[in-house]
Amino acid sequence: MTTSTTGKPSTAAPLLDLQALVVAVRRRRRLWYALALLGLLAGPAAAVLLRPPPTAVTTVLVIHKEDQPNDTGTLIRTDIALLQTTRIAGRALKALASPEDPAEFLREYRGTGLTNNLLLIEATGDTGPDAVARARALADVFIADHVRRMRQTANAEAKALLDERDRMRDELARVNRDIGNRPPRSDPNASADIESLFARRAELNSRIAEFDRRAADARTGAPQVAAGTQIVDAPRTVRHSLPRAAATNAAIGLVLGLALGLALAAVGAVVADRPVLRREIAANLGASVIAELPGAPRPRPRRWRRRRTRAARERLTTTLVRTVRGCAEPVSLLELGCARGTGALALDVAAALAADGPVAVVDGLPGAELAAGRRGPEDPAVVSGADAESLPQQTRRLGVGSVAPGTAWTDLQYLGSRTVLVVRAGHGSAAWLHTVARQLADQRIPVLGVVLIDPDPRDRTDGTLWDGPYAAPHGRDERPTPPYGTAGPPRAERPPRQNRTGPPRTERPAMRAARVPDSEQEAR
Repeated sequence: MTTSTTGKPSTAAPLLDLQALVVAVRRRRRLWYALALLGLLAGPAAAVLLRPPPTAVTTVLVIHKEDQPNDTGTLIRTDIALLQTTRIAGRALKALASPEDPAEFLREYRGTGLTNNLLLIEATGDTGPDAVARARALADVFIADHVRRMRQTANAEAKALLDERDRMRDELARVNRDIGNRPPRSDPNASADIESLFARRAELNSRIAEFDRRAADARTGAPQVAAGTQIVDAPRTVRHSLPRAAATNAAIGLVLGLALGLALAAVGAVVADRPVLRREIAANLGASVIAELPGAPRPRPRRWRRRRTRAARERLTTTLVRTVRGCAEPVSLLELGCARGTGALALDVAAALAADGPVAVVDGLPGAELAAGRRGPEDPAVVSGADAESLPQQTRRLGVGSVAPGTAWTDLQYLGSRTVLVVRAGHGSAAWLHTVARQLADQRIPVLGVVLIDPDPRDRTDGTLWDGPYAAPHGRDERPTPPYGTAGPPRAERPPRQNRTGPPRTERPAMRAARVPDSEQEAR
């Protein structure tokens, strides 16, 4: 959190910066481009390599005796379950005279309920005619099984009704015998018994007639079911268009790959927590961004892009030369994520400073590749850190080092008492940028500014710390000497010290920040 000149804390940073997240995802476009391209290629490849086998379909109208207008599809689901049984599969294979195992044949066809009475049967085969024959055999076997089951149900129901009718007839015969065996009497009780027997006989006759009618209806329903259950759509092969399938799969693969790439890029950006915006890098390092330089061009960049990159590099060199000339103490360039570019930049700055007097570049980069490189007679001298003490006093020294993980922090002060950080955007995590700022403050090395390499071209955030408090490094009461020999503001005019949880701030030099964008914008 930065502090304003009035001493009031600014608004706290949000938990998730959407702008930084969008920029981080856009910088990882190679990832989601690659996944989108992979999906685009995998879709047609799957369509070619995983071509569906020849398929035939047929539609069967299934009539149920228990059909109701408010049926929720229970009956048709029962028919689908019966279709997926080894009994139906075995009978269909027997009709086809095929030796295939019914359990394996179950995987080669399926049923789908279109409505409460329409059943769609799909069957696959080695060829189109084979698939059609299988679909027809399945439909015929299912219809025969359905009709047989309906007839068995009707016969069983009719038999139960007729058995009940016969029982009623036996009881009626007993009642008739009782009526015939009773002599006529004038006794009132005998007359009541006779009347009850006649009433019972009438009831039995009515129930016998009802059972006869219900048995006849049960027998009549089976022929209606048998006549109504039939094939309404003859078996036919399903056309499969390979170009259409390839195009569909390519579109699906492109969308899925792009979505997966964006998700992975977003999750990786949040987990890695690597600042990419100017304001984030400036806030984490506690120093202003004084210049920018586009990233490495393509293997074969266009002429106008090469011209723009060359102009941006010249502007950056001019800015750094002005910064080094304005400081009476040795200055170093410390890189993070761009060692080769920082070495070349140091040689350009040293070549520009050679007009003012002898200049030597002190190579403190890992591997000492800069000191071992070949140079012309007019190029500035490059010495290693061990040979820096043997340089004459009038020679201006320009140190080049690294603040990457594994840096020997105590050796940085021998490269220069002041430094300019050359940081590649998105290379270091926020925690490591805090570590760099804290370690430089412990070594009493003020940061004159930050040169941002490979910034986001659409970044419109401000990387300048306008408050610039003269903060004591890492909690000490002493403050660093202001750059360029200035004494700084009087003690009475200095802003009060505040408790801050962010990284310690080094003093910002009193100079204008020059921006070297990757566009036609003018430098600020």
